[in-house]
Amino acid sequence: MGGLTLKRVETDLLEIGYFEHGAADGWPCILNHGFPYDVHCYDECITPLVEAGARVLTPYLRGYGPSRFLHDTTLRSGEQAALGHDLLQFMNALNIQQSVLAGFDWGGRAACVVAALWPERVSALVSGNSYNIQDIANSMQPASAEEEASYWYQYYFHCERGRAGLQQNRRQIAELLWRMWSPTWAFTGEDFLRTADAFDNPDFVDVVIHSYRHRYALVDGDPAMLPIERKLQAQPDITVPTIGIDGEENGVHLPTTHYAVKFRGGFEYRIFKDAGHNLPQEKPQQWARAVIDAREMSIT
Repeated sequence: MGGLTLKRVETDLLEIGYFEHGAADGWPCILNHGFPYDVHCYDECITPLVEAGARVLTPYLRGYGPSRFLHDTTLRSGEQAALGHDLLQFMNALNIQQSVLAGFDWGGRAACVVAALWPERVSALVSGNSYNIQDIANSMQPASAEEEASYWYQYYFHCERGRAGLQQNRRQIAELLWRMWSPTWAFTGEDFLRTADAFDNPDFVDVVIHSYRHRYALVDGDPAMLPIERKLQAQPDITVPTIGIDGEENGVHLPTTHYAVKFRGGFEYRIFKDAGHNLPQEKPQQWARAVIDAREMSIT
């Protein structure tokens, strides 16, 4: 981050660490990372966005980097409702009334949740893999053999051996997933190490394990998040202008063109050639362009 000062803000449940770029009066743009990544996936996206007039914020998700729970009694949940809740509360804490939201993986899920349930707070959405809200009620429906094979890590995390493995080998697992999910991305050891420290958060393992168990209804969620989770069960449409993106070489997700019907506020679908799962870090200029274009969709 070039010596940029880490900022912190308290919400109802968390102290969230984040970086901020650009003029304070720029148009708000919140970039949300996924698993197993961190805010550094957006490093090369910042300059073109700031040059386009954006105030760019990159928060660490719960369980990552410097973000911390405020209370020992809060369930270390990684469920989708909690991720969306955290993003909304982050906006509230910074008095951001409306923002462009962009993200992929867990971060895309958080952005989709806020866009679906609080559309008045979202001017436009950029979502890797399009509609990221989980259909937990139907999570036990089998997928194709190819797709099931790509989810090995999720099934691994369902058992206690997987929890122990993540606790012991979090960096090795994360680096393996980077390689499997982005087979054409020639990231360096330095690229990985810049992010890997974020996995040393004391709640990382608990949050990750809960996320991959909850999405299959194998564990209960945080009771405080149940009202949000109930709304998400309806698989709500997203009514804000949206650009959905897939990587042509994504090693974990199949193309998501079929989700176009879930977007009712204007939708554009893009494919990033020679890119896998980590879209903003693999194709930062194209990602930044998508964010700028999504904002333009919202003001035309």
